[in-house]
Amino acid sequence: MSKEKQFVTEITPQGEDFSRWYIDVIKKSELMDYSPVRGCIVFRPDGFEIWEHMKDELDRRFKETGHRNAYFPMLIPESFFQKEKEHVEGFNPELPWVTEAGGEKLEERLAIRPTSETIIGHMYAKWVQSYRDLPLLINQWANVVRWEKRTLPFLRTTEFLWQEGHTAHETEEEARAETDQMLGIYKDFAENFLAIPVIVGQKTPSEKFAGAVDTYSIEAMMKDGRAVQAGTSHYLGTNFAVAFDIKYLDRENTQQFAHTTSWGMTTRMIGALIMVHGDDRGLALPPKVAPTQVVMIPIGPPKTREQVVGRVDE
Repeated sequence: MSKEKQFVTEITPQGEDFSRWYIDVIKKSELMDYSPVRGCIVFRPDGFEIWEHMKDELDRRFKETGHRNAYFPMLIPESFFQKEKEHVEGFNPELPWVTEAGGEKLEERLAIRPTSETIIGHMYAKWVQSYRDLPLLINQWANVVRWEKRTLPFLRTTEFLWQEGHTAHETEEEARAETDQMLGIYKDFAENFLAIPVIVGQKTPSEKFAGAVDTYSIEAMMKDGRAVQAGTSHYLGTNFAVAFDIKYLDRENTQQFAHTTSWGMTTRMIGALIMVHGDDRGLALPPKVAPTQVVMIPIGPPKTREQVVGRVDE
């Protein structure tokens, strides 16, 4: 179609340059703006409202399954990362460090939270003493920082928003059931709330979360043929329990290590939403998350009312 006949002329067509189309759409629809910090974006009101709708729906689902919200510090001592070898190796290239404060060097470097398994593991070791304290089902809504080399608004940014669930259980069976349950919640949320079809599967050993026994994900296909990891759920085994001494007295009065899980979904879903539903006219959003709602009011004489209402419904 020639530019003269197109309804929208200031957005690059998807078939011409999909990446350029994406940037055109998120800027012209005023969902975000670039910040002065490399790789970080400002969520403008419409963009943040989309996240609020997602957050409210996920939060409702989490609470229905017995999870409660808490908040943990974003600054994590360096020594915490040394306790789980695979975990620190996986995140070390992305970690930003705080090395001084108040004009003085810190005795120990503090990492800005890339994920919270370590700080939460430390606290769970204090809170879990007996099997009666389990399961421990906690979710956190927070921001995290990962020093990405290549960034793309919403999809991959240096700082992003997310939720991260962290649970502790008596047995492997219970922990794996939790891992499966949360993956199922993500799938249902993506497909029935965001109208994004996903594929559910297990990550390969090289792609699994650093420190996990098994990682599962939902993957969404974008219109350019690329997949976006839309949500992950991890069975951590006793790896973090051993590292942080999360032990409990079982029903036979014996000390055991807890089995833990973690799971998360991020503001990356805003990017996926745009890429799945948008077209050459620009932004298109499912009504459940759209910041602007449109109501159609049929108007006409009684003899044509049925025809008008039928057209409105269509």
